Amino acid sequence: MTMWSLVGALLLSVSTQALDGRAVATVPNSLMSYATRPVLASDVSASTTPDPVAKQAIAGMLNELKQVGLTNPDQGAWIQSHDGAIVSGYLSNRPLPSASLTKIVTTLASLQTWGSNYRFITNISTTGNLVGDTLKGDLIIEGGGDPFFVWEEAIALGNKLNKLGIKRIQGNLIITGRFAMNFETDSSKVANFLRLAFDSSQWEGEVAEQYATMPVGTAKPQLVILGNVRIGAYSSASNTTRLLIRHASLPLWQILKRMNTFSNNEMAEMLASQLGGGQQVAAIAANATDMPLSEIRLVNGSGLGQANQISPRAIVAILMAVHNRAQVEGLTLADLFPMSNCNCGTIEGRKMPRWAIVKTGTLSDVSALAGVVQTQQHGVIWFSLINRGEGNIDDFHRSQDHVLQNLVAKWGLPKSPSPSFTETPWRDSDRNEVIK
Repeated sequence: MTMWSLVGALLLSVSTQALDGRAVATVPNSLMSYATRPVLASDVSASTTPDPVAKQAIAGMLNELKQVGLTNPDQGAWIQSHDGAIVSGYLSNRPLPSASLTKIVTTLASLQTWGSNYRFITNISTTGNLVGDTLKGDLIIEGGGDPFFVWEEAIALGNKLNKLGIKRIQGNLIITGRFAMNFETDSSKVANFLRLAFDSSQWEGEVAEQYATMPVGTAKPQLVILGNVRIGAYSSASNTTRLLIRHASLPLWQILKRMNTFSNNEMAEMLASQLGGGQQVAAIAANATDMPLSEIRLVNGSGLGQANQISPRAIVAILMAVHNRAQVEGLTLADLFPMSNCNCGTIEGRKMPRWAIVKTGTLSDVSALAGVVQTQQHGVIWFSLINRGEGNIDDFHRSQDHVLQNLVAKWGLPKSPSPSFTETPWRDSDRNEVIK
């Protein structure tokens, strides 16, 4: 099933769905406006006359790069309006090293596979019983693939174990399943992180710094593990194993927002691995967008390496598919990627128009930018820019930002952003469920 048939099917049922506890009574106007199939690059006639404003913006970028000595001929660009009335490109169907724009593909494949409100589950079990404040048995951490289990998650889990009356683990700490922490997958390192997070008397450095960012009044866990670390050494079928806590990750869309804002390679690789690897991620995206697989060539999910190559028009098509999928689930593109107003993550210090929603990409000789910019005259404009060459990264950033500034200078900036492209309010809750 392609993205567009999926959209149609979901629109028929969205009025009766409940998404992560939020009842959806009607299809919002913004969804009705943007859930229809946009005119993709693959549908634009080869004889279509390039829009002069968009064409001039791209030419200006190429000229700026030439002036600073960046003459690599493999510069890619694609600009289009949602309805396809405005189109212009340069090497638009040529796969080019896309760097972290690859994470846009991983975002789409994740949404297609799991849905925006999917949560990765980590089970915390024991082989013993509580005697006083001591758990006389092993503590078992069975990971479920959560790519964003960080210091704060471990601290909250330690506090929950304290609330169960546990302050000492007489047995071993057992790590099994897909369990990562602080973007580290080595089980021995992960176990050491976890032990440290549980025992606040040992805190210093990074864990103490991260605790300081948590809500005022957050307790400091006091939990000491007396035994050793064992990796994957238990059977969940054992009659002596008892589930204590079921830890749920952030919803997938919140995980993706963090991954894209900071362009976190480890998170992207963990997601792509669970999806079947880079080639499978590419196949999911190609199927969802009707774009040829030859224009989406991936070897991983993060974009590390020159072998990850995507054409500029395919990047825009994938972004459109992400947008449509998000809208069907009551979200927007701004819930998955950073908005220029935040001045955060990889776009800190960039000079882009207000309300632009973007994803960056950087390798040693690649700088890329893709997303949407909002205009008064033509509404939302989709774009992807892939620049190549050995040079100053600031020169690439400056020329890319100028493309967006030039479009807004010609077409105007709306008085306010479209509701279809603004962030959805969300508040976290206790995600550690005690199993009675």
